[in-house]
Amino acid sequence: MIVSAHIVVMGVSGSGKSTIARRLADELGLTMAEADDFHPPANIAKMSGGEPLTDEDRWPWLAALARWTAEQRDAGTSTVLACSALKRSYRDVLRRPVPDTFFLHLHGSEDLLRERMQAREHFMPPALLRSQLDTLEPLQPDERGAVLDVAPPVDELVRQALRIIRPILPADPDAARG
Repeated sequence: MIVSAHIVVMGVSGSGKSTIARRLADELGLTMAEADDFHPPANIAKMSGGEPLTDEDRWPWLAALARWTAEQRDAGTSTVLACSALKRSYRDVLRRPVPDTFFLHLHGSEDLLRERMQAREHFMPPALLRSQLDTLEPLQPDERGAVLDVAPPVDELVRQALRIIRPILPADPDAARG
């Protein structure tokens, strides 16, 4: 039997999803994907222009992410995916191929997130932060996951995330490696 674990590091723009996901992947030897890399050019252009994505824009993108996870699961490869996963319905699509997908929700104050967004180069402008916060549906009690406050330094966030993630990885260390 193939055993693998699949973690989605989720949250709004500026929460540090990519940074934390990359650090977890490096520390645990997991295969990582950045959901932004799966967006079609039309989605990138829309967001770059300051226009929020609609559900219709997101469904094909989410389906592509779910296909990637299914392929990794079929290969027995454990993964970490950096993805906003703002709504429960989006998370449902992501967990369809792997029902026990674990969601690590990075949460922070609007002021801190805006400050971080203003200090980086990214296609997502700070003006869209409010639309993401309005769209965000927190993890529900029946969803497998945890919430981390992003205010601490990155090294501390990674330590906290590792304490949460390590127990859900397969017992066979070779099965967790990508």
